[in-house]
Amino acid sequence: MASFKEYLPFYKRNLKVALPIMFAQLGGAVVQFADVKMVGALGTVELAAVAFANSVLVIALVASMTLLQSITPLAAYKYVNHEHEEVTKYLQNGLVQCLLVSFGILAVLTVAYFNLERFGQDPAVCTLAKNYFKIVAVSFIPVIFFEGLRQFLAALGNTSVAMWITLISNVVNVVFNYLLIYGKYGFPELGVDGAAISTLLSRVLSPLAILGVMFYNPTWRKYVVGMRNEYFSKSHLYELFKVGIPISLRSTVEVTAFAFSGIMVGWLGAVPLASNQIASSVGHMVFMIVLGIGAATTIRVSHQYGRKDYNAVCMAANASIHLAFLNNAIMGALIIIYRYEIARFFSDDPLVIDQTASILILAGIYQVSDGLQCVGIGILNGLTDVKYTMWCAFVSYLLVNLPVGYYLGFIRGWGAEGVWTGFIFGLTLAAILFHIRWYKMMNRIKNQVENDADSDDILKIEGMQK
Repeated sequence: MASFKEYLPFYKRNLKVALPIMFAQLGGAVVQFADVKMVGALGTVELAAVAFANSVLVIALVASMTLLQSITPLAAYKYVNHEHEEVTKYLQNGLVQCLLVSFGILAVLTVAYFNLERFGQDPAVCTLAKNYFKIVAVSFIPVIFFEGLRQFLAALGNTSVAMWITLISNVVNVVFNYLLIYGKYGFPELGVDGAAISTLLSRVLSPLAILGVMFYNPTWRKYVVGMRNEYFSKSHLYELFKVGIPISLRSTVEVTAFAFSGIMVGWLGAVPLASNQIASSVGHMVFMIVLGIGAATTIRVSHQYGRKDYNAVCMAANASIHLAFLNNAIMGALIIIYRYEIARFFSDDPLVIDQTASILILAGIYQVSDGLQCVGIGILNGLTDVKYTMWCAFVSYLLVNLPVGYYLGFIRGWGAEGVWTGFIFGLTLAAILFHIRWYKMMNRIKNQVENDADSDDILKIEGMQK
């Protein structure tokens, strides 16, 4: 078993890749915090409306963005082996993938928009949610193209550019939130619609900025200007979707569990739904940290695997497991300890504060499982072992998480707390299944390393005899 000293370089390398992703993701979580805080000041119904709309929108957002994660490992394998023409082909066909995903997701959101009333929410909440939903849905187009370009740069080992662009766009979002929600400095007072327009404006900025940086950087520009008509390839596009669809389905299943849990909580009324939104925002912020570790793990594992450095694959993967466990154990404890302070930050309603504090206990409990399942996914994505994670997610979130949450929340009468208890069961099962898979693969990799070493020794001996 490797010592801390042996793991230390891997901790540093993983964190070097992970930190920009963390800051970028945390920036998005801060914007969500700001949205909740600013909209929450308008009232409980307004906050519930945004919570409901986002419960539906987040499914489509995650489905579309994670579908593009196939660009990273596939382009990374070619990049580390200096196959630059192939890298260009993955960029070009990745952009085609973005276009197709945009059409598909807008079609789905159009159907959802005309059926929002069917989700069983309070009519006042649903009325406020519809315009917000429509505006934010349009913002998915620039988000998808930004994500595709971000995944491509991650394949080249760069995560800092996307971080800075995301942070800048988040500042734009927060500033326009303030101006348009409350009507400051001559801007119209648009309330909930103002939050949606701010999101749209900030998201349009992101793909334009990252494309501009790629043109400016001579190392990356060659991939952009190197695109050719003959590089459009059905085989590359098929490979991108072949790897991306299982990743997307796995992520969609997970976020569907969270989204439909939010919808179920909405059946209990505006106060539980508002509390659910606050607790979800807190959990989302913590998840963004470990998501950075998981995304960095995919990059580090895919690079080492592409170089056939199997020992480094194992060390990089295990280093991320250690980091995720430590981070989420600490964050889970802090959520539980400061649950009332967190609730009071977002709302002055005593009912919302008490409900939120109760839910946050459960959110704190499942943090370790959430961190470990996220990194487990990152490892397996880096090895393009994506179908297994898809089926595990289906079992964990749809067959365990949601049914347990519904049973405890409604049949046993635990309310919102029962729905959130379902996450403890679902996330823990997912973490166990992903890590069983990784440990089996790690043992096979170690056996391969030993066999390769034995083969080298035999060749050396044969060479000496000759």
